[in-house]
Amino acid sequence: MEAGEPVSYIERTHRYYEAQGFEHAYKYAHHEKTPFVAPKRPLSECRVGLITTASLTHRPPLSPRNVASTDMTPPPETLFTDDLSWDKQATHTDDLNSYCPVETLQSLQTEGYIGELCDRLHCAPTEYSQRSTLEKDAPELLQRLREDGADVALLVPL
Repeated sequence: MEAGEPVSYIERTHRYYEAQGFEHAYKYAHHEKTPFVAPKRPLSECRVGLITTASLTHRPPLSPRNVASTDMTPPPETLFTDDLSWDKQATHTDDLNSYCPVETLQSLQTEGYIGELCDRLHCAPTEYSQRSTLEKDAPELLQRLREDGADVALLVPL
C-alpha cells in the first residue's frame, strides 16, 4: 500500500477473520431502524459516560474478552490495544487521548460543553459474534452506564 492511499478496512477485516480460522466472512451489523435517541436535555446538562474498545489489562490474542470498568480518578495512564486489529504500521496508540479522551472530556466539562463526566471508564470487548455483543456485552455496558447515572455515552472504538 502506498502512503496516502485509503485503507480497505472491510477487506482487511475479512482477511483477519479468515486468518483466525473463522469459516464465514464477518457480517457487519445492519439495523433498519437506528437504535439511538436524542438526549432529553442539552449536552451541557448531561452526565457523559465514556466507553473505549481498548482493554484495562494485557490480553493474549483470542483470549475471552469481557466488559470492564475502572475509576477515572485518576484516569488510567495506559490501556492495552495490541490484541485489537488496527493498522500498526500506519499509526500507533501512544496517545491515550486519541482513543480514550478523558482529558478532553474533562476540559469540555470545565468549559461547560458537557454537564459532568461519569466517574468510571468502561471498556467494551470487540467480538466476532454480533449475538454476543447484542445479548451480553451491550446490556452489561448499559447497566453500568445506568449505575453511573449517564444520560449519554461516547463510544470511542479503536
